[in-house]
Order: sequence, then structure tokens, then C-alpha cells
Amino acid sequence: MLAASTLFILAALAGYALLCAIRPFAACRKCSGTGLRDARKGMKLCRRCRGARYRLRAGRRLHNHAQRLHANGTSQRPHSTCE
Repeated sequence: MLAASTLFILAALAGYALLCAIRPFAACRKCSGTGLRDARKGMKLCRRCRGARYRLRAGRRLHNHAQRLHANGTSQRPHSTCE
């Protein structure tokens, strides 16, 4: 039972990672992907996506952060010589 649920969770995480790699952007949840919101005087741009209609998925945001952290930690810096 525990092994089956663990495999199911790992398969779901692998599927989400694959989805984030293939389609990093998803429709904005606030405006349903239209880019516009109803306002008192008509339509306004969505504040969450700023009218772009898409948002970056949480998994892709996490991947980008980890990649940036790795790149900053392993960058080649010139060594200073002590004379």
C-alpha cells in the first residue's frame, strides 16, 4: 500500500515536471486567460498577469530559481594572485 502510493506520487511529480518543461506558461487564473477584468467603468487590464493572459507555472518558477542558484554558485571568477 505504501509503495503503491509512493509510486503514484512520484509519477504525478514526474508528469508535472514534464508539463512544466513542455508548457511553462498557463492561463491566468484571475482573468481566465482573457487579460481583461470587469471594472466599474468598463474593462481593465488584469493586475495579476498585466494583460499578458499567461502566468508562469509554480514548478517552472522553482526550476528557474534552482537553475539561477546553481549558475551563480558555480560561476567562474578570476582568482586574485597574492604576491
